[in-house]
Amino acid sequence: MTKAIRIHEYGDADNMTWEDVDVGAPGEDEVRVKHTAVGLNFIDIYQRTGLYDIGALPATLGMEGAGVIEEVGASVDGFAAGDRVAYAMGLGAYSESRLMTTDRLVKLPDGISDDTAAAMMLQGMTAQYLLKSSYAVKAGDTILIMAAAGGVGQILSQWAKSLGATVIGCVGSEAKAELAKAAGCDHTILYNSEDIAERVLDITDGAGVPVSYDSIGQATVQASLDSLKPAGVFISFGNASGPITDFNPGVLAMKGSLYMQRPTLATYTRNRELLNAAAGDLFDVVASGAVSINIGQTYPLAETVQAHKDLEGRNTTGSSVLIP
Repeated sequence: MTKAIRIHEYGDADNMTWEDVDVGAPGEDEVRVKHTAVGLNFIDIYQRTGLYDIGALPATLGMEGAGVIEEVGASVDGFAAGDRVAYAMGLGAYSESRLMTTDRLVKLPDGISDDTAAAMMLQGMTAQYLLKSSYAVKAGDTILIMAAAGGVGQILSQWAKSLGATVIGCVGSEAKAELAKAAGCDHTILYNSEDIAERVLDITDGAGVPVSYDSIGQATVQASLDSLKPAGVFISFGNASGPITDFNPGVLAMKGSLYMQRPTLATYTRNRELLNAAAGDLFDVVASGAVSINIGQTYPLAETVQAHKDLEGRNTTGSSVLIP
């Protein structure tokens, strides 16, 4: 039997169980993937708690993984047994092996390790669409990144620097400030002891920034808005402190004709052409050395409960990987 992390009801981390599952043979349009590494992301917590509905329970959690195709169905085209593959946005990753269709799979280049792929597919492709599509960062821009020491934050910071931007990163501690600086942040702001918007305006000589990338949510929405220049863009792509509630869009007008976006990776990789472009861009920037993937911590897949607790408690840095 194959082992997997599953939930039978929504709730806290202790609701997850390590149990046997019967994977079976792939259907006609499916492949069987043996995981070698699995990614850990905040979306997993949103799904575990029920903030994001994942449908019928029990269910296997996890949205990102890397491994080897063990077997392919009769109608599968473009993939074969033995291919090294990775994916994001494919519920069911917290497992030793799984069945899945190939619409989320990409083949891994030789220069990208399985651990690196599992650590970067969701976060890295998120950074790709944030920097290239949600707001097209260009040389000379000064941008604001919340949670700059986190997995997405570190990738965003490095990639933005390679595009010629000046990066302001918000972090929760002096230790995380050092990580953010190492990832390319030109300036760091401590959430807990500094006024974010005041510091941003000081750094930008009162101009503000054209974009704030905010994965924190409720706790930082006001700071993000107050840091923007007129017609600036507030991009809310996460809810680490809880979802934004009771938002009045009239505030956008009062603060300078601002824009607000709530994007998802699923939208920006919704077909094979977009998926291949996002993954290819990510593979290229990592292979070039412009972006390095910081795996801050690894856990046995069987200890995913502790991994969730650490992530929720903001006790992780960089990316986290679960090893089956």
